[in-house]
Amino acid sequence: MHGYINRLIENKIRKALARSPAVAILGPRQCGKSTTARQFLTGDVPAVYLDLQDRVDRRKLSEPELFFDQHRDKLICLDEIQQLPEFFSVLRSEIDKERRPGRFLILGSASRDLIRQSTESLAGRIAYIDLTPFLIKEVKEVSPWADLWLRGGFPESLLADSDQASFDWRLDFIRTFMERDIPNLGFAIPVPVIERLWLLIAHYHGQTVNFSKMAAAADISIPTLKKYLAVLEQTYMIRMLRPCSENFKKRLIKSPKIFIRDSGILHALLDIETYDDLLANPTAGASWEGFAVENIIALYDRWQPSFLRTSNGAEIDLVLERSGRRHVFECKLSKAPKPSRGFHELVDQLQPESARVIAPVDEPFEITKGIVVCSPNHLDRP
Repeated sequence: MHGYINRLIENKIRKALARSPAVAILGPRQCGKSTTARQFLTGDVPAVYLDLQDRVDRRKLSEPELFFDQHRDKLICLDEIQQLPEFFSVLRSEIDKERRPGRFLILGSASRDLIRQSTESLAGRIAYIDLTPFLIKEVKEVSPWADLWLRGGFPESLLADSDQASFDWRLDFIRTFMERDIPNLGFAIPVPVIERLWLLIAHYHGQTVNFSKMAAAADISIPTLKKYLAVLEQTYMIRMLRPCSENFKKRLIKSPKIFIRDSGILHALLDIETYDDLLANPTAGASWEGFAVENIIALYDRWQPSFLRTSNGAEIDLVLERSGRRHVFECKLSKAPKPSRGFHELVDQLQPESARVIAPVDEPFEITKGIVVCSPNHLDRP
């Protein structure tokens, strides 16, 4: 299965390396960055791979100029680059000495140092690829979408032998992320605080954020809350979906909506272990919305996502915009979904290229002219 999935993005990596001296693959821990890179490097590309979490591999870069001279004709892959954030200035110098495409493949979990250093030091020299956990389009031939929704897209969770094993893996992931990964990425957040905050976010999943209410519930200040939410956003754990900036005569809600990006992590936080438990849970609809939103946004690469809600409650769950073009989506956990009158009114005002209701249906169908019901599995890249 890993081979099947990774072949789907191999072209993306190859194209980026063909135009840029350095390519960075960024994504959350355990999402498959190293597996993807290793499979790519087993192809016809002469390459050398270093895992910077390994002390021996790090020592090979103690004299980087000598190492680069030795492997100048190869693609150099540096995994866990956030372990050496100061190394970006060395990379910039080396790239400027010989500025040709396809010199470095850089892997890393998002961090302040990784993003800041690469932006400052490698501007104009680096291309970025965001690697998410598995998406429904990637696994539709080998895994039911219901398993992906329940277990989430992290490979070890989705491919576990049982729901119990998957659930246990996610609980371990959450604990490790809080106790080890966040400190290793350079963020100082007390474990009890981040644990309390993550549980709060799970219960807020799919809702607009009331910062003062959430800060009070987490027993932290509003500035501290916003700082911690930014950390979780930078590490790909949550999505803050911004409100649409479209000018309407009606008043719009201006607070962002918050989602835990991986549905499996959300379900572990909410103690949802089986598919039957999920369907019986009051948060099932919000969970489906987050699951659909993540799959759609990943499919519509480089489109600007937002949501639209008026003060009287009319709403579009997801608006995607790019270069004057627009697509809109409503998410309904129903085999026979019925969008609200407010959704129809907003679609009439926005006049998007397409309007779709994302629901767990077997086949797409049109409910009214211009509005199609389909599952995330039926969507194609625009």
